[in-house]
Amino acid sequence: MQPSRILVTGGAGYVGSALVPRLLELGHAVRVLDLFWYGRDVFPEVHDHPKLELIEGDIRDPDAVARAVGAGARDPVSAVIHLACISNDPSFELDPALGKGINLDAFPGLVEASLRAGVERFIYASSSSIYGVKEQLRVDEDAVPEPLTDYSRFKLECERLLLDATRDASMVPVIVRPATVCGYAPRLRLDLTVNILTAHALERGLIRVFGGRQLRPNLHIADMVAAYELFLRAPAVQIRGEAWNVGYQNHAVGVIAEKVRDTLGGDIDIRVEPSDDLRSYHIESSKIDRVLGFRPRRTLEDAILGLTRAHRQGLLVDALENPKFHNIRRMQEVLGAA
Repeated sequence: MQPSRILVTGGAGYVGSALVPRLLELGHAVRVLDLFWYGRDVFPEVHDHPKLELIEGDIRDPDAVARAVGAGARDPVSAVIHLACISNDPSFELDPALGKGINLDAFPGLVEASLRAGVERFIYASSSSIYGVKEQLRVDEDAVPEPLTDYSRFKLECERLLLDATRDASMVPVIVRPATVCGYAPRLRLDLTVNILTAHALERGLIRVFGGRQLRPNLHIADMVAAYELFLRAPAVQIRGEAWNVGYQNHAVGVIAEKVRDTLGGDIDIRVEPSDDLRSYHIESSKIDRVLGFRPRRTLEDAILGLTRAHRQGLLVDALENPKFHNIRRMQEVLGAA
């Protein structure tokens, strides 16, 4: 895709804070629709960029959505990257009605508005959690979905809604099922395994592991951004209506803790404690390599070192206490003030 106007819903979130600057760097005009619960300072280097437009609005508001996609205007968007959602199961469970409203109920309206506006490509950020817990080694895109929670069930339902709505349309639907993203970005999330274990090691010299045998598929945030770049430029015939796992290294949480300790060195203790959270996910991502030639280039160690550099630069001071970096704490503040 040539430089064009791209809407990123939820663009002020973790992935968006890395994706939006990269899209601007590539020459795209970028429009962000977000509630900005985690602040407006997530694009420190490009906040005043002439091709960046920030719309503070709710994905559940039809008027905000129509404005964002440019329906009936001279500046419609060519592509939508839909990241906006209440992320992860614990955050979703704080207010299930809110989670359903944002993650599911608002979705058909966004798709319909995109179709009316003539959007050419709609890239939906689903989740690898839609597969549920699998004993099989090969959890590829053909594995039977068995979502365990409303969060993952609604992700799967939105996939099906998107495919149904675009069956006879010119708009190209693309479904992305990412692994757990890790590494530094301006709107960092510390509810993600690699990130929180690294933050504890850096700030407290102690890593607490709850359980430890649960598997997590991992993906460096720079590789996540590169995958979205790829889905924007890939030929429509290759990606239309397809689902894509995007992951790299599947590791148990205990192994991730050991990697953090070994990468950082020093006197870092690992304390293993019991857990009743037995969610365990792993995915196989060879399809995106086989069909589109995409392979992640960064490792868990790269993510750990990037977080360490950010810590040394003063970007993670008191990160363990700052609600900005913790979805649940910040949502509790927002819901308490509502």
